[in-house]
Amino acid sequence: MTEYERWLKEPLDDQDLTEELLAVKDQPEEINDRFYRDLEFGTGGLRGVIGAGTNRMNVYTVRKATQGLANYLLKHAEGKPQSVAIAHDSRNKGVAFARQSAAVLAANGIKAYLYPQLMPTPALSYAVRHLKCDAGICVTASHNPAKYNGYKAYGSDGCQVTAEMADGVMAEINSLDIFADVRKLDFQEGIDRGLIEYIGEETVSAFLEDVYKESLTGNAGNLKLVYTPLNGSGKMCVTRILDRIGVKDITVVPEQSEPDGNFPTCPYPNPEIREALQKGLELCEKVQPDLLLATDPDCDRVGIAVNQNGEFILMTGNEVGILLLDFIARVKKEQGKLPANPVAVTTIVSTDMVDPIAAEYGVELRRCLTGFKYIGDIIAELEAQGCEERYLLGFEESYGYLSGGYVRDKDAVDGSMLICEMASYYKEKGMTLVDAMNALYEKYGYYKNDLCNFGFEGEDGMKTMNTIMDTLRKNPPAEIAGAKVVGRSDYQESVSYGDREGTIDLPKSNVLEYRLENGCKLIVRPSGTEPKIKIYLSGKGSTRAESEAVIEKMKAAVPGLLGI
Repeated sequence: MTEYERWLKEPLDDQDLTEELLAVKDQPEEINDRFYRDLEFGTGGLRGVIGAGTNRMNVYTVRKATQGLANYLLKHAEGKPQSVAIAHDSRNKGVAFARQSAAVLAANGIKAYLYPQLMPTPALSYAVRHLKCDAGICVTASHNPAKYNGYKAYGSDGCQVTAEMADGVMAEINSLDIFADVRKLDFQEGIDRGLIEYIGEETVSAFLEDVYKESLTGNAGNLKLVYTPLNGSGKMCVTRILDRIGVKDITVVPEQSEPDGNFPTCPYPNPEIREALQKGLELCEKVQPDLLLATDPDCDRVGIAVNQNGEFILMTGNEVGILLLDFIARVKKEQGKLPANPVAVTTIVSTDMVDPIAAEYGVELRRCLTGFKYIGDIIAELEAQGCEERYLLGFEESYGYLSGGYVRDKDAVDGSMLICEMASYYKEKGMTLVDAMNALYEKYGYYKNDLCNFGFEGEDGMKTMNTIMDTLRKNPPAEIAGAKVVGRSDYQESVSYGDREGTIDLPKSNVLEYRLENGCKLIVRPSGTEPKIKIYLSGKGSTRAESEAVIEKMKAAVPGLLGI
């Protein structure tokens, strides 16, 4: 009996799943895509298309993952009672997946703390730490399209799980039968027995209070704002924190104000892309605010558009990260609050412009792998040394920012607050954030970054991605876009060649970096959350036109480099 046939015979709780399976009975390719593998549990947890099958997000794959997590926690409990915090965003099936996760944990005697309403991902990280839980689960697919949902797992520190813990949980999951080995308890019974408890307002208020402690000026009352939560979880927390810093003139995009997992006006709810912000930009034309602010569905990323003489200019994650680092260091210095030996953290794929900015203020810059948990690890390291006050900012080029150690994941609530304070600070000087960025470009040079994405769906897609990475590893290019490759780094092998000969002191990761003789850089890595290969391009010129031209030349060379 095939796995497909077994699922058909099972009396599935969710009738939608049975109907789906019956609808594809004459589609062998579709059946194969749903069952050729189990969803992999990695450091990002689970992420997949919602639907029936082992390679889909549904109550059965979620229950199995949660049973694996429960088994792992109980094996490492050392007699201590275990507890897990759970949150979800606006994704379809999010409530069901969160409740089923709580019910499986309860069935295993593990206390489940569950937010009763949708909440941002950073609020989940906060709850893990605040309630002293042993793990956390956030049901979200972040900025993916509506057909996706996901399951992020967190350790007791509020960071997404380490590779070691992910491997341990995955081993437990792989040992389970998806139907026979998962313990279940009625959700209401779990509440009645005290094994499931709703997280109260006290935790939400404590989270927002700790965000507010990161405020630098405490006032952005001169700002006029348009905000969109992109039908996600950000509205309540973001509007409350903005009210706290005096932002009263705020218009929420009406079509995207309320939670809706179908994301009807932004099919790809990612604040990195213009299409997601279109409704917000249309409203901006009418309202003429200083700033458009957009948070993604789980409110861990924030994107902005700036009113520059009536034209709304989108700023990149790298630009906002640069601006925030400069702003935080500048204001703390002005206030006499810049700590001794300050530390900022970013990733290997983020802009090189961060280096001269950090040097300007005497900030130690640390680079880590892509994934905010690595930034969280550095915060934890500073905390363990008793000098967490040294930490100024962590940021990723993918619109993720965090200025404090109260959580261990990127936080668009904190990011939104600081961006507004920064915009207000420059407005008082007669400048926009675009003006501020241009001033930094004039001072430090025109750094230009871009990102190319190549999607590879299904089983064949995964094979293609692996082939591309293997080929690049075995046959490294001698030149890219007419420029000689003077150095390369293989983060999986932990070795650098050429201009930076030596060992890489970072966790192993399937990432390849090429450094060119003209100072440009190209990084290739498969996404950890989506079926795509990402290529990060970095260039620098003495003028904007020069930096843009070199990036365009590199972009044109990428398909040939990948062999596609």
